[in-house]
Amino acid sequence: MSSKNVVTLIDAENMILGRLASIVAKRLIKGEKVFVVNVDKIVVSGNPQSVFEEYKKLLNLRTLRNPRLGPKIHRSPTMIFRRVVAGMLPKDNERGRKALRNLKVFMGFPEEYKHYPVIRFKEADARNLSGKYVYLIEISKQLGWSGDVHE
Repeated sequence: MSSKNVVTLIDAENMILGRLASIVAKRLIKGEKVFVVNVDKIVVSGNPQSVFEEYKKLLNLRTLRNPRLGPKIHRSPTMIFRRVVAGMLPKDNERGRKALRNLKVFMGFPEEYKHYPVIRFKEADARNLSGKYVYLIEISKQLGWSGDVHE
């Protein structure tokens, strides 16, 4: 069976951001189509205050070019997750861009995907964490995200 037509539906609720993103990136490179639901409930490990400060530093990036051209920092949970996965894909050729096109990210659980089998990963579960953590939607709101899905 070819992995080109495989659709993988991943429930991201209470999953660790970096670990889940690396698993998703590996599957995308193999050629699978990956749909990730409940992205707003992804967990970022660490003291919440220091996590907020690290993400807020991204808002103060400067460029020597026209500041209206970039760098643009996405604030929605879906775009933050896409950006983390994109950072784990190859950047030197078409393969990484093609892999990223096979990724769909959703907040909540869309009705049209309820009939797909859902996958969860034990190695990325937040129950493995012994310390504090914060949800991705809380980080987005701290960054000034208004709650608009297309932002």
